Amino acid sequence: MSPTRSDESSARQQRNQSLSTFAALTAVVAFLLLTVTIVAVSSKTDTSTTSTTSGPVSVTLTEFAITPKALTASPGNVQLAIKNNGTAVHNVSIASLGKKTADIQPGQGTILDLGTVAAGTYAVQCDIPGHADSGMKATLTVAAGGTSSDAAMAGMDMTSTSSDSSADPNDPTKLAAQSQAMLDSFSSYPAATQGKGNVPLEPTIEADGTKVFNLTAAITDWEVEPGKIVKAWTYNGTVPGPLLKVNVGDHVKVVLTNGLPGASTDLHLHGVDVPFAMDGVAPITQPAIKPGESFTYDFTPTDIKMGMYHAHLMGQMAVTNGLFGVFQVGEQPLPAGRTVSGIAIPRDVKIAQELPMVLNDAGVIGLSLDGKSFPATTPVVAKSGDWIEVTYFNEGLMMHTMHLHRFPQIIISKDGLPLDSPYAADTIAVGPGERYTVLIHPDEVGTWVWHCHILNHVERESGMFGMVTALVVQ
Repeated sequence: MSPTRSDESSARQQRNQSLSTFAALTAVVAFLLLTVTIVAVSSKTDTSTTSTTSGPVSVTLTEFAITPKALTASPGNVQLAIKNNGTAVHNVSIASLGKKTADIQPGQGTILDLGTVAAGTYAVQCDIPGHADSGMKATLTVAAGGTSSDAAMAGMDMTSTSSDSSADPNDPTKLAAQSQAMLDSFSSYPAATQGKGNVPLEPTIEADGTKVFNLTAAITDWEVEPGKIVKAWTYNGTVPGPLLKVNVGDHVKVVLTNGLPGASTDLHLHGVDVPFAMDGVAPITQPAIKPGESFTYDFTPTDIKMGMYHAHLMGQMAVTNGLFGVFQVGEQPLPAGRTVSGIAIPRDVKIAQELPMVLNDAGVIGLSLDGKSFPATTPVVAKSGDWIEVTYFNEGLMMHTMHLHRFPQIIISKDGLPLDSPYAADTIAVGPGERYTVLIHPDEVGTWVWHCHILNHVERESGMFGMVTALVVQ
């Protein structure tokens, strides 16, 4: 029997309904698959390449610390925003990543881009010789969710940095400003500041002729340069401490009272022959001198010496912050009547001035001569034709190349030991702990610059500073 028109219509309706149902089911399945795909994609995050959202990690450099010591950041592109708030030159190195800044001048800053850094812990330090050993070490931990303790870099002025790769070092406007600042820095020299070091201390004399010097170690205010007052570690309130001078054969007592807050101390007579028990190395030769206590160093020097006295315990902090002074035994012998490097020294040579010059480069004192930074350094004033004896004492952590314009320096002794063959030089490299005694014979009127020839020890973008003085010949 052939199907009727009504039967065909009913069949078409059933087919259409089935197709509609299939399409609807297909749409539902497609939506579900899309939803699953989106969820799967959105939940898949590669944390190894995610950039930190906390911004550059803030790092502050001082003598001698990297703050904070525990730096943290998220994996990915890591940058360090570094500011040198110290008084010496510093840098930041992460050897395992092959990254290091240029040397950063005091008051300046830079950005160190470490690139993409995987999760892990990395050693951070200052690579200036001696600085890491003095405490300038930190760690950078890179982990998911890591942030810096001061990621926002609040108050960090990076615009003055000479190592800022985004700045043009030859920008005419900047160069003009720097040139003028350098010229202007000379106008205030010599500047007056509170406090003077190397002042001779007269001993008290006991009934048997013993010479007694009383020293007190304490933390006191010290003006390094005009307006810059630091908490220095001082002997009798000055940097350097008082100059102590005795003769060969004198019975000497140095009584040290510890007025430091919390820290124990001792006193080492560097370059001076003393008995073992008087060598000043706690706890080996003596018990540490606790706050409020005193210790007497009792000895009789038997040889001419040009020495120093300074703390030995916690020396990396105590000495660089100011606990140092000059200890002289007798007079250095002169090469009278000899010709040295073509310079004739009279048989009857008379020394018009005998001067110490103590060098430092670290701690709160920083780059300085006799505890002062230019323009607060004291010029040496002499008459034309004078003979002057100067001894360099390096109490810092770095070598300093001391250069006097125009006049040669005749080196007559090294570390207080007379040279069999004195010689002349215009620049003398003085290492930490070393002493060089020189003769100078100025014979031309003028103001002659006298400075360390490591140029970033004497110049910065704001002008002259640090280890600069002058010989004024009248």
